[in-house]
Amino acid sequence: MPQALAVIAGYYLLSAAFISSEFNFGYFIGFSFFSMIAGYLWLNCFSEFQYDHHIASISACASIVALLLPALFLKSPIRPFWTPSHAGFSKILDSILLLSGMTLVAGAMYNFDVAQLVRLIKLDADIYLARETLKFPKLLDYLLGITATALLPFAFACFVERRRGGRAAAALSLLFLFYPVTLSKIALFSAVWIGLIALSARFIEARLLTILSLLCPVALGVFLIVLRKLGVLQGSLVGSYFALINFRMMTFPSLAMDYYNEFFSKNELTHFCQISFLKAFASCPYHEPLGIVIYNAFGIGGYFNASLFATEGIASVGPWFAPLAAFAGGLVLALGNRVSAGLSPRMVLTSAALLPQIFLNVPLTVALATHGVLVLFLLWYITPRTSVQHE
Repeated sequence: MPQALAVIAGYYLLSAAFISSEFNFGYFIGFSFFSMIAGYLWLNCFSEFQYDHHIASISACASIVALLLPALFLKSPIRPFWTPSHAGFSKILDSILLLSGMTLVAGAMYNFDVAQLVRLIKLDADIYLARETLKFPKLLDYLLGITATALLPFAFACFVERRRGGRAAAALSLLFLFYPVTLSKIALFSAVWIGLIALSARFIEARLLTILSLLCPVALGVFLIVLRKLGVLQGSLVGSYFALINFRMMTFPSLAMDYYNEFFSKNELTHFCQISFLKAFASCPYHEPLGIVIYNAFGIGGYFNASLFATEGIASVGPWFAPLAAFAGGLVLALGNRVSAGLSPRMVLTSAALLPQIFLNVPLTVALATHGVLVLFLLWYITPRTSVQHE
């Protein structure tokens, strides 16, 4: 325990970078990564695996520094080559709502079961077993991810800035309807979470809200567990909340680094062959997604889909070169800073509200393509800054 406390105390000296930086997209995502690495360093002190923990710790610290340098401090704006008119931008936002509705209808043709909502209300854990059986056409699968993670949050953020309450409510309603179609945990909470972020951003400074958006859900989980231990609360709701928020969403990304370090210290690195479009040009020792590979190797209770630190870093190039992969990730976040420069902090926070969990739980390439981060960057880039002000 004393060693773990000393490691974390030393690591948190790096938090000075957040104190000296202004808010931007890289700040928002970078703080989640910073917290994830803190969790890994703590777990690493108690890990029973046999890989070189000293090298892994140094690599993790070097990786977060390599990511934060560009993510926090590269933020000069890029002049857009084209921006739509005020009326044209309004049509783009309305088109997003229309496309989202059409995507939902298409998805519902493959899966829409009201009974799943009933099972959700009853906190039936088996509901997520059904998710593994869902199969959508590839194009529709991409559309579902991009629409739910990027398009609708962006449209909602713009409607909020323009004080278009009806359309903002429509965007949130569509977001909620993604849950009975996809059975995604993120889809379940996304509408409430995005609305809460938009409301909080009216009263709380963006950097502080970034910290609170991570701290408050975790603190609530701990508080609920304490109340249950004291006999104040009963039932399964407390355990379900703690398992989903504190463990699955917060602890798993850190724990994944421990498992990936162990597996790839004894097995062949991927050299990025896990990236879909590279598989056509290079042989790969692994024919399944890395999350399934790790699951099959350790028999743990779920797929370890992990962040760029574990996938593009540890799995692809190993701990010695993982900081280079993290630096590349930092450059991607810096691109987000540059294309969103000039937008209000509230709009950036709201339109990107779901992305911290995405980046923590999937590889960078998956976040960019499948979850629409590149699409969001493009929308930020062409957004007329005067068209997202109050009408």
